[in-house]
Amino acid sequence: MTKLRLAIVGAGPAGIYAADILLKAEKTFDVSIDLFEQLPAPYGLVRYGVAPDHPRIKGIITALRDVLDSGNIRLFGNVLYGRDITLDDLKQHYNAVIFSTGAIRDAQLDIPGIDLVGSYGAADFVSWYDGHPDFAREWPLQAKEVAVIGNGNVALDVARILAKHADDLLPTEIPDNVYAGLKQSPVTDVHVFGRRGPAQVKFSPLELREMGELPDVDMIVYDEDFDYDEASKLAIETNKQVMVIDKVLNQWRTRAAGTASRRLHLHFYCSPVEIIGDGKVEGFRFERTTPDGAGGVTGTGEFREIPIQALYRAVGYFGSPLPELPFDDRHGVIPNREGQVLDDNDQPVAGIYATGWIKRGPVGLIGHTKSDAMETIKHVMNGQADWWSPEHPDEEAVTALLKSRGVEFTNLGGWHNLDEHELALGAPTGRTRIKVVDRDEMVAISNG
Repeated sequence: MTKLRLAIVGAGPAGIYAADILLKAEKTFDVSIDLFEQLPAPYGLVRYGVAPDHPRIKGIITALRDVLDSGNIRLFGNVLYGRDITLDDLKQHYNAVIFSTGAIRDAQLDIPGIDLVGSYGAADFVSWYDGHPDFAREWPLQAKEVAVIGNGNVALDVARILAKHADDLLPTEIPDNVYAGLKQSPVTDVHVFGRRGPAQVKFSPLELREMGELPDVDMIVYDEDFDYDEASKLAIETNKQVMVIDKVLNQWRTRAAGTASRRLHLHFYCSPVEIIGDGKVEGFRFERTTPDGAGGVTGTGEFREIPIQALYRAVGYFGSPLPELPFDDRHGVIPNREGQVLDDNDQPVAGIYATGWIKRGPVGLIGHTKSDAMETIKHVMNGQADWWSPEHPDEEAVTALLKSRGVEFTNLGGWHNLDEHELALGAPTGRTRIKVVDRDEMVAISNG
C-alpha cells in the first residue's frame, strides 16, 4: 500500500486540525505525519494569542491534545523552518508539506505619529501578556490614559487586560512577570475607538458582556453613538448576535455613573487621524464619522482630540513570508488556490500546501479552521501524482538530521513534561497554571 509521509509546519489549531482530518479520512494509502513547531510547546495562538482570563476559549486545547495524543502524529518542537530544517530537507524526507504558520504580526496603521514612543501593536502586547518566549519580559505600563484602536475581539482583550486589576487575573495562567507589570500600572482610563457604529462591531457578545463584569471598572458609552440609521436598525432586528450586542450596550447606557477607580470607554464613529506628541504619545486625534447608507462610513469633518500617554493598534494580524516560498505582501498570505500553493504564474506548486491564516488571512474564529483544513486536505489526498519522491522517507531519518545539526528539539513527551510542570507550579496557589516563559527553560524541562 502507498504511504504518505506528510510534514506540517506549524502546530497551532490549523496544523493539528489538518493532521486529524487526514488521519480520519477514508483513503487508499497509509499516513505518517510529522508536525514541526518553532516554539517548544504546541497550540499556537490558542496558547499565545488568547487572553489568560478566557479559559472557555482555551478549552479547545483539550480537543487539540486528544489529536496529538492519538499516537499517529510526531511533534518536533523548537524547530524553526528555514533555519533548522529547509524546504530541500522536507523534499528529501516527505511526500508533501502543509504550511500552517498563521499570522502573528500586527497589520499596519498608516497615520502620522504611529511610530512615537508609547505607540504599540496589539499583537506584541498579547504575546507579552501570554508569555511568548520570543518577546521581552517587561512592558512599559506608565500611562494613566490609553487608547485602543479597533472594534474586534483582540481590541476588547487588550482593553480588558489593561483595565482589569492585576489581582483579578491571579486565578488564571498569567505569567508572574506579567502580573508584576500589571500590578504597577497607574491606568485610570482605557478608550476603545471604532470607525463604524455599534451595530457593525466585530465583538462577540460573550466577550462584550464580560467587560461589564470587571470589578472596580466602570463601562462608559456615549449617547451620541446610538442614533442608528436604517441599516443598523435592520441589523439589530434580523441578526441575533447584533441584537444581543445592542442590548448589552444599551444596558450600560442606563447605568448610573459609578465610583470605580478605572473606566473603560467605548467610542464609535471615530476614524483615527493622528497620534499627537513630541517624541512620545501625548494625545489622539480622530474624525467623527457617519453612516454612508451602503454599510460603510464617511467623515463628517468634525475633529476631536483626547489626551493619552499610550496607544495600541488592534486593527488585525498579518502573515510573515517564509523562506523559499511565494508570498503575497499585500494580503500577508501564501498565494494559493483552495490550499494549493501557487507560483508566480498562478500554477500549483507540486507537493506544497497551506492552511489556516497563512492561507486565507486572519479572519474567522478558531472553528473556521476545520473547514479550511478540510479543503486543503482534499487536495493533498487527490494530488498523489504531484507528491515528491523522498530519498530518505524512513521516520528516523529526519530525527537523525536534526540531531546532526545540533537542534535541541522537543517532542510530544516533552510537551507533557512541560505541561505537567506548569500545572504543578500553579497548584499550590489554586492557579490554573504558571507558564514557563524562558525558551531555554522550556526546552530543559521538556527534555527532562
